[in-house]
Amino acid sequence: MSQHDDEIVQNRTAWENKPLLRAVYAGFHRRISAELSRGDGITAELGSGIGSIAETIPGCVMTDLFDNPGIDQVEDAYHLSWPDQALSNLILFDVFHHLRYPGTALAEFNRVLRPGGRLLLFEPCVSLLGRLVYGPLHPEPLGLGETIEWWAPEGFDSGREDYYAAQGNASRIFLGEGYRAELAGWRLQKTQRLSAISYVASGGFSGPQFYPTALLPVMQLADRAADWLPALFATRLFVVLEAAPTGAA
Repeated sequence: MSQHDDEIVQNRTAWENKPLLRAVYAGFHRRISAELSRGDGITAELGSGIGSIAETIPGCVMTDLFDNPGIDQVEDAYHLSWPDQALSNLILFDVFHHLRYPGTALAEFNRVLRPGGRLLLFEPCVSLLGRLVYGPLHPEPLGLGETIEWWAPEGFDSGREDYYAAQGNASRIFLGEGYRAELAGWRLQKTQRLSAISYVASGGFSGPQFYPTALLPVMQLADRAADWLPALFATRLFVVLEAAPTGAA
């Protein structure tokens, strides 16, 4: 818990002191907002941290695994407190790759979403540049050679789960055909690979900033050019899944 609290304080300090970071994230959040289901149910985010997405998506319910000043309620991805079909949208930003048992979590997400409700994931993307950014330059593992354990074992207690990260999981699951059978119950609406070089060069929450904030529009032009070669330059993967009606494929 103390490590989590320390990270929240560090992230909030970076957020307040780096206008460039706020501007880049606002662009990410606008991209997510544009893909939301417009139903009248709840829109919520898991793993909200400092709760920055609420600046772009007012009314979004902020949640995290631990209580902190930036959230509305505590939620465990494997055991959500909402009743069946209560949500229109569920957002996970850099959270999915921390789920050791993605199939178990996806089943729970499907339970709380209305038919046609959307699950929106923003994750690291594995490309040539992505392997560098999230490999030797990042403390969390890519996990590309590890087996993805789809379902939690019998007797699984998420409250006793140790720290897990495999930054390549979203790319492995949602790009290509290898896991399409496991995604029954979902309609894959979008998989968008983004270079996001403007984000990488911003230093994020913990690294140094490599260009002045005033040059963000120029860097965004470079982003759009690099987006044409996602296998080389993509560092972000945006996935939109829609909960299929019961009995639909």
